[in-house]
Amino acid sequence: MAIKKDKVDVVIIGLGWTGSILAQELTSEGLNVVALERGAMRDTPTDAQYPKVIDELDYAVRGKLFQELAKETVTIRHSPNDLAVPYRQNGSFLLGNGVGGAGFHWNGMHYRMLPEELKLRSHYEERYGKKFIPENMTIQDFGVTYDEMEEHFDKGEYLMGTSGKAGNLNGKIVEGGNPLEGARKRDYPNPPLVNTLGAQLFEKAAKEVGFHPYPAPAANASQPYTNIYGVRLGPCNFCGFCEDFGCYMYSKASPQTTILPVLLKKENFEVRPLSYVTRINLDSDKKKATGVTYVDAQGRETEQPADLVISAAYQMHNVRLLLLSGIGKPYDPKTGEGVVGKNYAYQMNGSISALLPKGTTLNPFIGTGAGGVGMDDLNGDQFDHGKLGFLGGASIRHVRYGGRPISQTPTPPGTPTWGSKWKAGVADAYQRHMAIGISGSVMSYRDAYLDLDPTYKDSHGLPLLRMTFDWHDNEYDMLSYMGDRIEEVGKALKPEKVIRAIRKKGQHYDTRVYQSTHTTGGAIMGTNPSNSVVNKYLQSWDVSNLFVLGASAFPQNMGYNPTGAVVALAYHAVKAIKEQYLKSPGPLVQA
Repeated sequence: MAIKKDKVDVVIIGLGWTGSILAQELTSEGLNVVALERGAMRDTPTDAQYPKVIDELDYAVRGKLFQELAKETVTIRHSPNDLAVPYRQNGSFLLGNGVGGAGFHWNGMHYRMLPEELKLRSHYEERYGKKFIPENMTIQDFGVTYDEMEEHFDKGEYLMGTSGKAGNLNGKIVEGGNPLEGARKRDYPNPPLVNTLGAQLFEKAAKEVGFHPYPAPAANASQPYTNIYGVRLGPCNFCGFCEDFGCYMYSKASPQTTILPVLLKKENFEVRPLSYVTRINLDSDKKKATGVTYVDAQGRETEQPADLVISAAYQMHNVRLLLLSGIGKPYDPKTGEGVVGKNYAYQMNGSISALLPKGTTLNPFIGTGAGGVGMDDLNGDQFDHGKLGFLGGASIRHVRYGGRPISQTPTPPGTPTWGSKWKAGVADAYQRHMAIGISGSVMSYRDAYLDLDPTYKDSHGLPLLRMTFDWHDNEYDMLSYMGDRIEEVGKALKPEKVIRAIRKKGQHYDTRVYQSTHTTGGAIMGTNPSNSVVNKYLQSWDVSNLFVLGASAFPQNMGYNPTGAVVALAYHAVKAIKEQYLKSPGPLVQA
């Protein structure tokens, strides 16, 4: 028989970025909040302790901070007619685990969405006509506008101490920033990080080709900073250990460096690590959540009653939990009906690299998670798609992440993968190999979705989530175009050789190689229950005291990294909860 805890005002599933934000904001309203985190307790002094934390083998290769795939994973197939098999080794994406979630070991790339991406379908239809969108493409508007979200993008930047340069202040284009961004009401809280040599070279080459490069916004503080909750961050020292690692300098924004120092001291907040939520409990008519059931650290089934349930887990876990709890109608790709699991999307990435002349000294070990130079000339709908035959675009950037000896040792094309010639290739390329990253959007499709696997189960006996996904021609065409345009930038660097890493049609989605952890969809937001799981405030259409946060709400994916939008949507949701829902519990949008 399950242990039953005393009822609380709010139970939050997951204590990553969104869970931490909701907990901080709702406890400040005087509510009693319990957060249930499936992984271990993590904090900077214990889990980002120098020099232990800069162990590349332990963290970046063996994935010390990632989810144990032997206990729970996802099964993957390319089409509905294929047999799905479990994802058992970290490759394509890296699932965070523990307090802070992926926010503890992310890079810190902190973007706003372009205005047109929040109303993607209506924008494309208005500019190019309805026939421009392929029939099998299920893209849709988010249900919120950039103007509605601007204050929340801003709050996220001032939470994280983001370093950058405004390019559009209240409609006025500002020299040195991104002239293609949506209008912002004030500048970033911190100036841009200092550019490495590679970033300087990319900026010069991009301008020569006619593009508009700008300092990439980085949640790596460029100077000492005190954030909106009174938490202090220190300046980044360019150590080159951001992604896959906690930040021992307290410079990279994470829940641990921006929120938890305040939140964990509150008497009306409790976090329970190693608490694996198995379902959201519902009342007899399935219109109201009564709390959650979870397996605690001792392996005991436990029930936590609550008036308000916040599902703030990772994108895939949110979708799986809805399916396991029987909330919402599961998506059926044959009929197109149902919404839970619909519109799974990913990112289509590539790169153009330059082998610069011998004698170039890039010093790649001087690196940051997000500092560098980017450009948006080929992102969103900032260029005319009319005659190109594809939708979407890509965020282009040069960021030097570091020069670590195991996984950051590029070699010239044709170099063997081992032996003395490999060593010579590493020595030759280490200081002069420079990559320009292409982070491409992925549209949503009728045949790309998530559901419960009928065969495989997790360590608790519950069905695993099944992913059905493969690349489509639209994304191949988009990436090919991006490769051609960015190759122009590569040539402007006047290198010894330009190296093209662009997928070609016919290549299936390959889970063995890391691409990004930017998985989206499955519990998408929209304007009505027939096309979405949650409304504009991320409130469930079916269960009004349930809010589902995170990238699971994205109807399709963009060229930018998702965290900036995820955080802004969390602030948008919690503002509505504080100002509307708590005063009058019930649906915030009438169906």
